Amino acid sequence: MDNDGALAVRTGVVTRRDLLFALPAAGWAQDVEFLCPMDPEVRSKGPGRCPRCGMRLEAGLPDPLEYRVELATLPDRPTAGRTTMLSFRVLDPRSGKPVVVFNEIHEKLFHLFVVSEDLTFFAHEHPERQADGSFQLPIVLPLEGMYRVLADFYPRGGTPQLIAKSLLVGAGPKVSVPAPPANMGITLRLEPAQPIVGQRTMLFFDLSPAEGLQPWLGSWGHLLMASEDLLDMVHVHPKWEYQPEVAPTVQFNVIFPRPGRYRLWVQMQRKGLVNTKWFDVTARSL
Repeated sequence: MDNDGALAVRTGVVTRRDLLFALPAAGWAQDVEFLCPMDPEVRSKGPGRCPRCGMRLEAGLPDPLEYRVELATLPDRPTAGRTTMLSFRVLDPRSGKPVVVFNEIHEKLFHLFVVSEDLTFFAHEHPERQADGSFQLPIVLPLEGMYRVLADFYPRGGTPQLIAKSLLVGAGPKVSVPAPPANMGITLRLEPAQPIVGQRTMLFFDLSPAEGLQPWLGSWGHLLMASEDLLDMVHVHPKWEYQPEVAPTVQFNVIFPRPGRYRLWVQMQRKGLVNTKWFDVTARSL
C-alpha cells in the first residue's frame, strides 16, 4: 500500500508498492535523476525537496531489500508499570552484519511507534543511537498483554524501512496514563464519508485554532493508522506544500487494505506543543 508518502506493513513485511520503481539503467551516466527515498515515483532532473513529504531528493536509489530487526528487552520478561529498556539492532540482509550508519528520516535516525493490543496505548518515540549502531529506548508500558512495535528507519545504502515486531508484557503494578496535552481542537472529515477498501480515502483534519501551527519532525503532521488486529499499520504524512496560513485544514490520503475498524492517531504541533488525537474509522468492501 502506498499513498502520498505512506508506508504500510503487515506481519513485519514492507509492502510499499512504490519501492518497486527502479531508476532506468539506460542513460544513467548522461542524465541523472533525483528521487525521493519515501516516494521514488517523485523524480526531478536536479536536487531539491519532495513536494509530498519534504525529504531531500537523492541521485538514484538501490533495489529495495528488507532489513532484519532484532528486538531485545531488559528485563527479558517485561512487566506492566515498570520501566523496560527496548534495544534494536538492524542487520544488513546482504551481509548479515549490524548496520551502523543511518540516514535521517524526518529529522530523526529512528522513529518508533508502540501500540497496545486493545488500541488504548499509543507512543511515538525516538530511540537513541548507541556506539555500536544499535538503538535503545526506556519506556513504561502500562498494560499487560501484547504490543506491536513499529520501527521506521533508513539504513545507509538501503531504502526506508518499516518493520513491525510483537512484544509480550506481563502483569505488574497499575499505572495511569495521562491524557495527552492539547492546545487546539482537531476534528476529522472523510471523503468519501464511508471508506471503501482498496480505494483512496481523503482525511481532512480541521484545526481550531490553526494559528501557530508548526512543522514537527520535518512534516506538518504525522498519522499512524492501525487495523483492529494490528496486522496492518500505516505511517503517513500530509503533503509538504500545505500552507496553514491559507486554510485551517490538513489533508492526509490513505487506502484501507481490508474491511474492519481502524484507529487513527494524528499528531500536529502548535506553538511548541505536540497535539495527539485518535479517531476510529470503519472501512467496508464494495
